[in-house]
Amino acid sequence: MSLGLGVAQLAASDTVRRISGVDDSPTSRTVVPLVGARELVHAAGLLTSRRKGIWTWTRVVGDAMDLAALGIAIAHRGGRRRRRLVGVTGVIVGITVVDLLTAVQATRPERTGSVRAARSSREGGSMELTATTTIRRPPPEVYAFWRDLDNLPTFMAHLEEVRATGDHTSHWSASAPFGKNVEWDAEILDEATGERIAWRSTGNADVPNSGTVRFVPAPDGVSTEVHIVMSYDIPGGAVGKAVAKYFGEEPHQQLDDDLRRLKQVLETGQVVRSEGAPWGKRARKEFPQRPAQPLSDSDLAKGADA
Repeated sequence: MSLGLGVAQLAASDTVRRISGVDDSPTSRTVVPLVGARELVHAAGLLTSRRKGIWTWTRVVGDAMDLAALGIAIAHRGGRRRRRLVGVTGVIVGITVVDLLTAVQATRPERTGSVRAARSSREGGSMELTATTTIRRPPPEVYAFWRDLDNLPTFMAHLEEVRATGDHTSHWSASAPFGKNVEWDAEILDEATGERIAWRSTGNADVPNSGTVRFVPAPDGVSTEVHIVMSYDIPGGAVGKAVAKYFGEEPHQQLDDDLRRLKQVLETGQVVRSEGAPWGKRARKEFPQRPAQPLSDSDLAKGADA
């Protein structure tokens, strides 16, 4: 758009002024070519720069300048020229809306929180998540707990089972929306004891996924910062993602909750649940909840009987 407008205003300035209704003004003979030159600068930036967000905002600023100039021109004209200017102004308002939406989209910040869970790709059903939490335990202990794959279902709510099938391979089973289960095999691609674990799914996985978890010493010298990067495809693509979110299975919130449970398990020895929902992931309709507190021995006995 910038390229087309710029070329038109420089190569056919008189025609542009006549269509716009400002061909009776000497000032327009200077302003129209200058606006055309500005548009070519926008075009060059948008076509060549990697910083698209900045250049989209320059278009918004340019649109505001154009609207201001058109407002002045409308105030000093009447009849047919005024009607032409009003029509052109309507077109520029539409262009401004598109430019503004594009600029906001290009510079939208990532979501952050106390447990940071992160951004999603809008292409199909692909989802990329990042998250961070701090656990008051040393990195070797946190790493060892995570590396023992049998421990993962204790804090990852949707995992039903993780079974080691080799030194670096495993089989995973997880619950999905509408009471469905999904399964996949995975392999560890990279591992540094006490520092990081990187994995990916293999074969024909129901949920293709990959990720890395890093265990970083916290500044207090006692705690561990757990940093996770995950990417996977939600079954059903974009529709499946929307439906999952509607039914409370929003992946960002899942990751928040999983890390919160990991912190509880390592710091207190168990997941602290509310009296209203003592059985965790087996209870989907768990409202309202009461203040959280550890389960009593009788509660645990009732749960085992059930």
